[in-house]
Amino acid sequence: MHIQVSVHQTGPSTSLGQARTHRVVIDRPLDKEGSDQGMMGGEHLLVALGGCFMSNLLAAIQARNANIQSVRLQVTGTLASAPSRFSDIEVAVNAQTEDLDVLEKLVVMSDRACIVSNTLRPAVNLVFRVETQPTVEVL
Repeated sequence: MHIQVSVHQTGPSTSLGQARTHRVVIDRPLDKEGSDQGMMGGEHLLVALGGCFMSNLLAAIQARNANIQSVRLQVTGTLASAPSRFSDIEVAVNAQTEDLDVLEKLVVMSDRACIVSNTLRPAVNLVFRVETQPTVEVL
């Protein structure tokens, strides 16, 4: 099986990426001589990791009818140079739940199922960290 996307130039610093019927603009910020019309490639990489992981996590939560809501991710990449790259990426998982153990197990399972994290792990120090907010009952 293959997954294929296309990217083509649309301006001096801007390109358009397409997968199936979905499009994203790729550009550089103004301070890097871009026109800031879209995220940089590295930002797309972090979003791709977050999106891949999130889709696996939400599927795992749903399949188990787990009481986990309001899932949010903060994906942070640490840059290194020579060559320019991410040396470390941390994914902070925040959710409302009363069962932290279940959330932590589903995070591990979702990380293992994620194509992007499996691809990045040999090249980057990749860490998933769980943060929680207790579920609030409405009276």
